[in-house]
Order: sequence, then structure tokens, then C-alpha cells
Amino acid sequence: MNTDPVKITLFGLPGLALLWVLTVAAIAVFCWRVAQLVGLLRRGRPENRFDQLGKRLALFAEYVLGQRRLFNERSIGLPHFLIFWGFVLYATCFWWALARGLLPSLPLPYPDQVKVVALFLEIFAVLVLIALGVAVARRALFPPPHLHLSWDANFILALIGLLMLSLLFGQGFHLVAAGASASAWSPFGGLVASAFSTMPKETASQLASAMWWVHIVTVLFFLVYLPYSKHLHLLAAPFNVFFGNLRPPGDLSVAGAAEDSAAGVSKWEEFTWKQLLNGFSCAECGRCDRACPAVASGLPLEPQQMVQKIKKHMLQTGLARHSRPGKAAGLAAPASQPAALQYPAGSEAGEGVPIPSGETGAAGDGAPRLIGDVVSEAELWSCTTCLACMERCAVLNEHLPLVIQMRRHLVGQGSLGKSVQDMLANVTRYGNSFGKSERARAKWTQGLDFKIKDARKEPVEFLWFVGDYASFDPRLEEIVRTTARVFRQAGVDFGILYEGERNAGNDVRRVGEEGLFEMLREKNLQTLAKAQFKSIVTTDPHTYNTLKNEYNLNGRGAAVLHYTEALEQLAAQGRLPLQKKLARRVTYHDPCYLGRYNQVYGPPRRVLENLGVDLVEMPRHGQRSHCCGAGGGRIWMEDTPGVKERPAENRVREAAALQDVATLVVTCPKDIAMFRDAVKTTGNEGKLEVKDLAELVWEAVKPAGTGVNP
Repeated sequence: MNTDPVKITLFGLPGLALLWVLTVAAIAVFCWRVAQLVGLLRRGRPENRFDQLGKRLALFAEYVLGQRRLFNERSIGLPHFLIFWGFVLYATCFWWALARGLLPSLPLPYPDQVKVVALFLEIFAVLVLIALGVAVARRALFPPPHLHLSWDANFILALIGLLMLSLLFGQGFHLVAAGASASAWSPFGGLVASAFSTMPKETASQLASAMWWVHIVTVLFFLVYLPYSKHLHLLAAPFNVFFGNLRPPGDLSVAGAAEDSAAGVSKWEEFTWKQLLNGFSCAECGRCDRACPAVASGLPLEPQQMVQKIKKHMLQTGLARHSRPGKAAGLAAPASQPAALQYPAGSEAGEGVPIPSGETGAAGDGAPRLIGDVVSEAELWSCTTCLACMERCAVLNEHLPLVIQMRRHLVGQGSLGKSVQDMLANVTRYGNSFGKSERARAKWTQGLDFKIKDARKEPVEFLWFVGDYASFDPRLEEIVRTTARVFRQAGVDFGILYEGERNAGNDVRRVGEEGLFEMLREKNLQTLAKAQFKSIVTTDPHTYNTLKNEYNLNGRGAAVLHYTEALEQLAAQGRLPLQKKLARRVTYHDPCYLGRYNQVYGPPRRVLENLGVDLVEMPRHGQRSHCCGAGGGRIWMEDTPGVKERPAENRVREAAALQDVATLVVTCPKDIAMFRDAVKTTGNEGKLEVKDLAELVWEAVKPAGTGVNP
């Protein structure tokens, strides 16, 4: 009785010859398709992602081998982990079995003939089948929002199930053919054998060979189908993770780019090859959409769909190049950035969602434009740059640079809302977004009974970079003075730059005005060069992010601190002795640019703990904190008609729902503006107050008899 599956005849052909034909054909089609896809990536702009190999291997181990991000969602984390490792195990054994089948003379057994390997194959087969059951039930009965439900995904799950079943039944039929009973080395195959124990041995042998062929042909078909399907991410995602971003997420520079990207992107070829790889890597799981504040508010942006639309546009127009040389969209030269920083008057209808200009990327051959036809301007202006999409993505896709690059093109075309145009004009002319005279920047200091040093004229320990909102917004004047009193009470030697300070440029850059950001950075660096200080401290997380990650200040040995970090240090040094403990129940909001961007979660909480308050965390806190909606220039944009609920309102309702919590503590000037307004619009006045952390600190440390209240 022949037990070698390749030594049988199938469809009148020798099994060995048929196996060679199928293998060569499958590998050839697979390689041809992969070469096509790599060719598309090579048409993108260059970017150096081949540095720091040790760190890249660590990324691979953590997010590919360890599947860390998958465990953020408990319902699918372990099942997906099992499916992944089952896939790895069976892929390894497949190539082993294929090599043995193609080269019968090899002194090598089939993998299922090695007892310990067979045992692991059976155990994983059962675990994977259970995991598949969980995945199917999740998709059919309680799918999470924005999970992409398609026949393609179900088909792939069916193929994986067929592979597992063919292995288990093959093991069982082998046992029947050999006249063997169940053993510890084949527990599940033994169950199958028991069910078919009366089957003739010759029939069992034929069925065992048939299961082997089903297994091999299914994998070869999967190999051909994979690069054409949504499960292309199985191939691309490991590379996407390996080439992940090793710079701080708050740094928008492109390492090793040969071309200036300040002009932005209006054609898919103008993205870098790594940015294009995002589309191939996307698993369409919807995690980014579920975390996105724009999606929750009903704004048109869906990060997952944006990535998918760019990928489909690249495939449609890029592969069409081979059939229509020179006529595919995206072959024109990159658009150039206007030399002057001018912002033409825009349509009033474009206040919140700009009207398409009609000039954004037409190729002149009827192909769809990237901006306007594929990705709408409304989508791009909906982004708050909160980083939640990137923090949640299991394959480390980088959505935000895609948005910023396309915004840069819109800004260069003057295709943006009037309110944003006015803001950019104010920053260009006055150095601040409020359009106030630079001499008014330190006007808030007039309410203090002490003089704050000018850091340009005398050395200081802390240089306080105050920022636009803290300097000019009347709602923040007393809070800023309170912060100054706290520093003085702690004996901090601090100063400010007075009229020498300009907008740091974080939000200007994320709106898409790269040229203006570079001008602001250069002027601020020139001013900072005149000052003597040990550390820079700021109360604004947006300013903190750009000073820390985009100004390269560590070259002069200066630390950049958020004021919560400074307060924690001062308290640890005993420089903030409490006059009283605060007996109140509060909750705390993690600002996006402090938390997700810079991983500052502990200092504000430890300061609150030191004050004696009872901190109650909101359901979404830490890395899962919900954005207030101010970032990415959204604070300067008008509300979009038809929005279900602004992000700040959503967040305030979450805080107000906490039992016996009457105070929402914030550590960002923009949060004060956004949340205090949202308290009113949600009807929570008198139920929830919004307090800056500095106000609570001053309440606890101010000397007895001091008449100044926070």
C-alpha cells in the first residue's frame, strides 16, 4: 500500500509532475504580483527607513511576533494571536512538506511523520479552529463598529479552516490506514480515527493522500490569491512594522528624503514609499476609525477608508500605466510651493469645510484626482491630529503624515477656509494667531505684584515659553498669573521672552503651512540663542511637543519640560510644601500632545496625588484618552454643519457621568477653552467645573491669608 501522496496518479498525471507544475505556476504568479506591488512603492519618494537595525528588530519582535497591539481589544487579541502563530507554524511545515514532496529522494520525513511536530500541528489546528469560531461569531453576531465585513475576509477564514481540517482528517486517516490507535502524539487525529475505525485501510490511505493534496493545493492557491486580496497585509504588515517610525511621533520631518516635501502631495507618487506601504499593510480592522474623534463626531474623515482609498487609487492608476504608458494619473511633476506667504480671500462657504478648488490634481486624462475625487478636502480638514489612529493601529500604519502632506498641497493652492487663512495671516504678520501686537504678549503680567524676568537680558533657571493661548486669550489670563504665582512660591528662578516670543508653530505645521513653521522656528531659535537658561517649561502641550521634538534644542543641553513635569520635580524637591490637602473628587483629561505624543501620563497624576485629591479615571484615559477637538488647527475652524457632537462635548459628558465628580482637571490652555464652552453647550453648568492643574496647586500651597484665589 503506497503511503507517499506524490507517488500516486491524479487526473492521468504522475503526482510528482503535477506537484511541480502547480508549485512553479503558483510561485511565478505570486512573484509577478509582488514585483508589481514593489514597483509601485519604488515610484514613491525616497525615505530612509533602513537605519537603527537593532531597534527595528525590536519593533518586529514586539508588534509582529508578540502581536502587542492586538491585545488592546480583549475579544479578538488571543484568537488573533493563535491564528497568527498557527499561520506561522503551518507555513513552515507547508514548505517542509512541499520540499519533501518535490524532492522524494531527500532523506527527510514529512512533518506529520515526526511525532513531536505532528502533536504541535494538531494542537495548533484545534486552537486555530476555536479562534476562527470566535472570529466568525464576532463578525456575524457582534461586529465592532467600522470592522470591514467582506466576502474576501470570510473566504480567507474559510481557507484557513480548510487547512486545519484537512490536516486533522489527514492525521486520522493515516492512523486508520496504519491500523494504529489513538496515542499521546496524535490525540485529535486519534478522535478522527475512532470515528472511521471501520473504514478499509486502502480507502483510508487514499483519503489520507487526498487530504495531503487538499492541504498543499489550498496553500498554493492561497499563495496566488494573497497579494490580490485584503489579506495582502499578511505579507506587507511585517515589513511595515520593521520599517516603522523610530523618531518621536511629534516630529513630522522625513528622514533621508531626497526632495523637499514642503509643497505637499497631490499625486500618489509624491508620497514616500513608506507612506504608500501603509495601504498594503492595512488590515481593514477598523481600530483607527473606532478611536478617531472625527468619526465619533460624524465628520467625514475615516482614517481606515482614507488609507484604503489611496491604495486603491494607486493600484488603479499605477498599474494602468503599463497598458497606457504616460497617461496614468500622477506622472506630472510635483507641484511647487508658492514663494510668498500669502493667503487669498476664500469663500465664506469654506469656513469649516473648504470648497474643492478644482485645481488639486487633475491629470488631464480623465483619471480621478487624489485630492477632490479620491480623498475629499472635507476629510483632510476634519483631522484633529490627535494620533489616536496611529496609536491603535496593530500594523503601525502612519495615517497622520498622509493628512499633513495633502494639507500642505491645499495650503499651497490657497484652498482652505477663511478662518484658517486669517489665522495664518495673523501668525505671519504678528507672530501669534490672535492678530495682536507682539508687545501685548506679556500684558497678562500686569496683574501680578512682582516682576517676571526677561530671559533675554538675565540668566534664569526656567525659561517659560508661554504660548499664544496662554498669552492672549482673556479666559486664561488669571490661570497664567496663578501659574506664575506657583513658580514664585516654589522659589523658581524663571523668566519669559516678552515680545521676543512667537507662536511655536506646532499647529501651523499640522495645518499644512510648512514654510511658515520653518520661519517661526528660525525666529524663535534666534531669540532663544540670546537667552541663558537651564530648562524650557511651557503649559501648552502643543508648544511642548514642537519645542521638544522639532526644534533640536538638546543640542544646547536644554531640557524641555511640560509644567506638570516641572511641578512634579519641585514637589519631589520639597519646594512646594502644602498648606492644606484638597478634599475633593476629580477626574483628569490627558491632552493628546502630552500623552500620546510624548508619553507624559504619570507627572500630572502624581501632582494630583500629592495634593490629596481623589482621582477618578474616565473610561477613556491614558493612551485611550479622547481628543478635545482643538488640535491640527481645528480650534480655528468653524463647526461643520450636521456634526452629531463635538469631541469636547463627548468628553465633557464622559466626565460628568462619573459619580460624585464635580471637577475636570486639565493641563492644556486649549482644553480650558474647549471644555468650558462644552460644559455650557451640554447643560452641565453647576454640575462640572473645568480647572487647570495650576489652580489646584495654588489652592493647596498658597500662604495663609493670601487674598489671591485661583
